[in-house]
Amino acid sequence: MDPTSWDQVETLHGMVTQRLAKEVQRRHGIGLSEYQALCRLARADDGELRMQELAELIGLNQSSVSRLAARLESAGLTRRDLCPKDRRGVYTVITDKGRALRDQAEPTYREALADAMAEASADARVSDLVTKLRP
Repeated sequence: MDPTSWDQVETLHGMVTQRLAKEVQRRHGIGLSEYQALCRLARADDGELRMQELAELIGLNQSSVSRLAARLESAGLTRRDLCPKDRRGVYTVITDKGRALRDQAEPTYREALADAMAEASADARVSDLVTKLRP
């Protein structure tokens, strides 16, 4: 990939994530990373992931995902569980409250994503990339 294309990807990513973060926070009181974590957990087998897996899936380092998991747990959206085979393994498990919040926030996320992409399609810096990404 040439540097200009990568610049477009980074610019578009920044534009879209800013919009998503703002709307999810404003309408549901959670950050974008929290929403993304709840989505990954909701899709995981048994609604649980090892902390390292969650970190990789949402693009956070280990200390950041630990703080994120603590915030989710204190809000009652997740709980921690130990791996029965390896007591050193810590899982984060989505709760019913976490699933409900994710379900509530999903339409907001989809709407904000569509709006951000529509807005980006009119921005000369990224319009070519948006065209390529649309079905």
